[in-house]
Amino acid sequence: MLLNMKNLLNVAREHTFAVPAFNVSSSMLLRGVIEAAEEAEAPVIVSIHPDELSFVRPSFLQAAIYEATYTSVPVCIHLDHGSSLDQIVAGIRYGYTSVMMDASEEPLEANIAICKTVVDLAHAVDVSVEGELGTIGTTGPEAEAGADEIIFVDPHDVKRFVDETGVDTLAVAIGTAHGIYPKDRTPKLQLGLLKEITTKVDVPLVLHGGSSNSDAEIAQAVTLGINKINISSDIKNAFYQRCREVLADTNLREPNSIYPACIDAMKEVAHQKFRLFETAGKAVHY
Repeated sequence: MLLNMKNLLNVAREHTFAVPAFNVSSSMLLRGVIEAAEEAEAPVIVSIHPDELSFVRPSFLQAAIYEATYTSVPVCIHLDHGSSLDQIVAGIRYGYTSVMMDASEEPLEANIAICKTVVDLAHAVDVSVEGELGTIGTTGPEAEAGADEIIFVDPHDVKRFVDETGVDTLAVAIGTAHGIYPKDRTPKLQLGLLKEITTKVDVPLVLHGGSSNSDAEIAQAVTLGINKINISSDIKNAFYQRCREVLADTNLREPNSIYPACIDAMKEVAHQKFRLFETAGKAVHY
């Protein structure tokens, strides 16, 4: 069941759960995400970053659209961290049902103007739009896009941004970073800030950099109003660590000999996220 983000997350908001947005960059990761969602009877977001799209090529979107259309659970296909109007327009043409315009490092006025332009374009063809306030950190070169410095969202800007842009969802910077955190670094979510934000706006809120955060904090964030949580590094780490083990047998060369065990490893992580975010079993609400 292929949906846009607005229709997917409005249900999550109504029933107080979050939908994981899993970044996929191969047919194996796509298969694992869809299979895990079907098994969990959970809605899911297939998220593809421009860097990932440059690897899998735009034709990959057709495979994702096919999987989403013919599966039994609700699926949104989301352009993660679009950074230019050209990327957004191309993404809409490729078939994304949701796009993110990340102008978070621009001054507020410019961020509003850019996102308003994207909303006007996307809404005309029933594509949802995610904006972002504040900046998400990064843990290194293997992480998705992120800033060197985390700038927390200013709660006083939130209502104005949503009202003037018309975005369907809003990513809020409350202390996370993209990637896997090193052992000497512990993420700390500013849950008090999140509480304040939820009093300002009535749209689903998004948490980027959801990998490596403590389960207790994530669970609390969901109860406080986070309805979409981005997960990339956690599933990829599980997949490729298992790949390295499987490929220790140098005689293996067929995909059916190598990848099923790797897909199973990433599905274990996906199932844990569905349970943690209270997403499991929620497909019944659509």
